[in-house]
Amino acid sequence: MRPLLATVFGTFLVSLIALNGFTQNFSRGIAANYRVASNVTYMKSGSWEGKMDIYSRPGAGTHPTLIWIHGGSMQAGTKDGQLFSLMPYLESGWNVINLEPRYPGVTLAPATIQNSWCALRWVVHNAPMYGFDPAKIVISGASSGSWFAVAAAMTPRFDGWDEACPGNENPRVAAVVNWYGNWDFYDILQGPNKKDYAAGWIQNLPNPMEIARLLAPVVNASTPPTISIHGDADPTVPYTQSVRLHEALKSAHVKEQMITITGGKHGGFTRAENERAFAAIEAFLKAQSLWPTD
Repeated sequence: MRPLLATVFGTFLVSLIALNGFTQNFSRGIAANYRVASNVTYMKSGSWEGKMDIYSRPGAGTHPTLIWIHGGSMQAGTKDGQLFSLMPYLESGWNVINLEPRYPGVTLAPATIQNSWCALRWVVHNAPMYGFDPAKIVISGASSGSWFAVAAAMTPRFDGWDEACPGNENPRVAAVVNWYGNWDFYDILQGPNKKDYAAGWIQNLPNPMEIARLLAPVVNASTPPTISIHGDADPTVPYTQSVRLHEALKSAHVKEQMITITGGKHGGFTRAENERAFAAIEAFLKAQSLWPTD
């Protein structure tokens, strides 16, 4: 693919004025120039094209790259309107990719995670063009987006996952930032933590438990460092999902950290809670030598 032929680049200075105060009193401001490529196609599946928006630092050298996956139910949520979630990374000089991994209401599990793997491959394959550092790719998201991020980083890739993906790279993720996402699909499909929305991701599929098995992350010594942020009063994604994930990471001696938002629901945290979370994320990724140095 030649996305540059279909995408107009503009080098610009993102400013708080241009954001109309959207991040007022939270953002520190962006000092770096970025070039933006909107709606770049990373894969095709039938008539649907997987798209991503790319914010990349111009000039020589490579930079740590964050892949962000939006949340929302299978019927709702898009990559548009996600700038606030990207701002802390843009402020710090990251390359950022705002990923759309599914067609709402149509792309179910496990296809959404396959698409996330295809996006990872695309990022590594096109790293020289955009200045991505393939060794410093961090994947993150919120809610269902974080489920896909965790699964993309930790679920073994099954046969045929890459049939729709150009290239032959088998990329690895350097770290995961999990914002109140699911981990154990079994847990929300059945049992005391069952959630009605879980069935939506596998609707009309004859083998839901087999899909859950395919999507089960494997935590071992090679699992990437992971930090999670989760409210302990979350009514949508059980807080125990993150607790159990971090217990597994500790048992495997994987670098990990969990930030509990006391009384926190499913996102919607206060400014102080968000600032605390982002400060912890920055410190955690710096400890893994993943934070930009310029």
